[in-house]
Amino acid sequence: MSPRDGDIRASDADREETVRQLQRGLTQGRLTVHEFDERVQAAYAARTLAELTELIRDLPRSLW
Repeated sequence: MSPRDGDIRASDADREETVRQLQRGLTQGRLTVHEFDERVQAAYAARTLAELTELIRDLPRSLW
């Protein structure tokens, strides 16, 4: 994602995909339930693609 792409407004579909990725991270034991809950709340509040990317940045790319 280029810097300009990160400024693009996130769609509902983008938010839902991020939540699915977070669910995979939770299932694999990479996130605690508390971390998952916090990140899901942040995903639904995110306005840009950069904000969504930040929520999954520390998860393996295979989950992306």
